[in-house]
Amino acid sequence: ASLQPAQQAFLDRIAPWAQQAAQRLGVSPRAVMAHAALESGWGQRPVRDALGQDSLNLFGIKAQGGWTGASTPALTTEYEAGQAVRQNQSFRQYADLDATFGDYVRLLAHSPRYRAALRTGDDVQAFASGLAAGGYATDPDYAQKLVRISRQIPSP
Repeated sequence: ASLQPAQQAFLDRIAPWAQQAAQRLGVSPRAVMAHAALESGWGQRPVRDALGQDSLNLFGIKAQGGWTGASTPALTTEYEAGQAVRQNQSFRQYADLDATFGDYVRLLAHSPRYRAALRTGDDVQAFASGLAAGGYATDPDYAQKLVRISRQIPSP
C-alpha cells in the first residue's frame, strides 16, 4: 500500500531524528519511524496538553519512573486481562523533536527491559518483539502492528 501524503510528510519531518536514533540504538530507521507512526497515528493523533498543544510525544512515553519534566494527562487504551480499558495516564511532554528523540533513545538504551529490542539491525520483527516483551505497551498485538506499519515505510 502506498503512503498517504500526510503519512509521507510525517516521515519526511522525523527522518533526520529517526535515522540518528536508529544508529544509536542499533536498529533500522524504519523501525523507529514505524514506532513513531504507530504511537502517534502518523503524527495525526498526538498527545495534547490542556491547551490543545502537541506534546511532541511521538512514542507514547508515560511520565513515570522518575520523570521530572513536563507532562500532560491524556486518555489512552490499556489492556488488562485481555480487555481494552480506556483510562487517563500522564504522558511526557517535550519542547522539540531533539528532546523527543533524545529521551526515546535514553529510555530504550538504559532500561534493561528493552535490551532485546536493541542492536536488532534491519530485523523490525526482533525490535518489535523486544519492545513487546519488555512491556512497552499492553496491547497483545503491539509487535504485529509495529511490523505491519514498518512494511509500509520505504527504506531510507
